[in-house]
Amino acid sequence: ISPGQLTKKYSSCSTIFIDDSTVSQPNLRSTIKCVTLAIFYHIKNRDSDRSLDIFDEKSHPLTREEVPDDYYKHDPDHKHIYRFVRTLFSAAQLTAECAIVTLVYLERLLTYAEIDICPSNWKRIVLGAILLASKVWDDQAVWNVDYCQILKDITVEDMNEMERHFLELLQFNINVPASVYAKYYFDLRSLADDNNLSFLLEPLSKERAQKLEAISRLCEDKYKDLSKAAMRRSFSADNLVGIRRSNAILS
Repeated sequence: ISPGQLTKKYSSCSTIFIDDSTVSQPNLRSTIKCVTLAIFYHIKNRDSDRSLDIFDEKSHPLTREEVPDDYYKHDPDHKHIYRFVRTLFSAAQLTAECAIVTLVYLERLLTYAEIDICPSNWKRIVLGAILLASKVWDDQAVWNVDYCQILKDITVEDMNEMERHFLELLQFNINVPASVYAKYYFDLRSLADDNNLSFLLEPLSKERAQKLEAISRLCEDKYKDLSKAAMRRSFSADNLVGIRRSNAILS
């Protein structure tokens, strides 16, 4: 069963339903399972292997282990994708909300850049989407150097360069209104139902929907000067986000 591009439409934010009582804290494990299942179907049902060098794992490996010559031929299974994402979310202490926004940014990248997520690029595309989503939506952003401590072998310069390209390909459109977030939430819920995954629901209040809209507008304001800073080769949103520097996730 494949959802393809998530394009279903649902009712207004004041009448939608979510789990764990609030829209910002749906069940993390279930959400990551559904998000990674959507990514799996994107890879499985792609029409071609359009990609860019910045996301290619052979050109920019995430580990010191040698990338096999046939790395582009073998689609990852769902468990492999889930373990990769779960490891990042656990180490960086990211939220379920961040997982949903990660999928929004990932699909937006595929559309804007006209590329496919495939065996050769899926890890770096997913990492780029997580990195941006965590900075935009989490109260304490995980900085690029923190991800380098999680992944160990990747450099800060590589992370900065990938982030810059990701943002440019998104045309710096990082806005995720509550209505878009809600649509993705319910598409993921439908995906869970189709694949016998548990996804318990409770109502979302109008106040919560309004809060999401406010957060989205605030984030958009923070990044309005991003395109100017992107001219620097090793640009990172770390330099622009008005959040006090936090300690590294792993010491």
